[in-house]
Amino acid sequence: MSFTVLQVLPALQSGGVERGALEIAEAILAAGGRALVASAGGRLVPALEAMGATHITLPLDAKWRIAGNATLLARVIREHSVDIVHARSRAPAWSALLAARRTGARFVTTWHGTYSENFPGKRLYNSVMARGERVIAISRFIEGHVLARHPWVAQRLRLVPRGADTALFDPAAVPPDRVAAMRAGWGGEGPFVLLPARLSRWKGQSVLIEALGRLGRPATAVLLGDGRAAYREELVAQAAAAGADVVFPGHVSDMPAALLAADLVVHASTQAEAFGRSVIEGQAMGRIVLAADLGGPRETVEDGRTGFLTPAGDAPALAAALRRALDMPPEARAAMGRAAREAVVTRFSKTAMQNATLAVYRELL
Repeated sequence: MSFTVLQVLPALQSGGVERGALEIAEAILAAGGRALVASAGGRLVPALEAMGATHITLPLDAKWRIAGNATLLARVIREHSVDIVHARSRAPAWSALLAARRTGARFVTTWHGTYSENFPGKRLYNSVMARGERVIAISRFIEGHVLARHPWVAQRLRLVPRGADTALFDPAAVPPDRVAAMRAGWGGEGPFVLLPARLSRWKGQSVLIEALGRLGRPATAVLLGDGRAAYREELVAQAAAAGADVVFPGHVSDMPAALLAADLVVHASTQAEAFGRSVIEGQAMGRIVLAADLGGPRETVEDGRTGFLTPAGDAPALAAALRRALDMPPEARAAMGRAAREAVVTRFSKTAMQNATLAVYRELL
């Protein structure tokens, strides 16, 4: 059956939302459909177009253009005979909802975050993500969050956990020279403790730096990701004061090699993560992941068997968990890594996520 899906999001730079859009575009094409993505553009556009999908550049990163973007999206829907509009972010979702109503296209949303309600009217603004004919929750944590705020959506809510590409994120698929080059580029003293996340205060880079200062042994924090220069300078100063070794590689495209080059992977977010894709990608690479004990990672890390959970924001507890992991005999660490990968392959694969999303689309076609 031929069908056309238009995914809508602010931009295609990097991150779990953006990569999820590419993975679903891939699934649509494999199922014989046409895959369109509308955004303001970004570094992932070439990859999207290389797979055979179509990118349509619209100013969807401008929240103040909701009405204007609705008109533009309605035009796209009509020109391309779009069957389903799938929105992944709030401001573009309002535009997409208006456009779908004008054109008769079906409307799907994916609820990717907890979305704060810290000023009047914010719950109404957020509620667009609950207005889809089908609403996808990316974790049980998000499913509960949505139902607590919008219980009337229960019959339309579908749980579709995020997934790792277990063919791409496979230790056997990464040549040793890529791993060696990655470690050489970091340049610090091992073991390497990798935190792959954009440089943002709530992602917990400062918690990891404090933990390394308490570790009592050499180790290098690899803070992988882009972010504000001012925050990076804060982290540099904190590391100097704590006597912690820290490197900032910036954005890295070869994430499988980066994860395999790390001795441990850390998720240190101080706010609940909707899912935490970096956690399952690290696990898929057979790495022990130490994750904050809140939000999505509670569903993907089995404490003591596939990784370790520590209280969010608790640097002493993280330091203790780092010591525990580093003190494990090599064979025990490898066994935990194998158990982590097996759990991802079984429960959190990209293929399972793609198939479940296509099943949601089929409910509306």
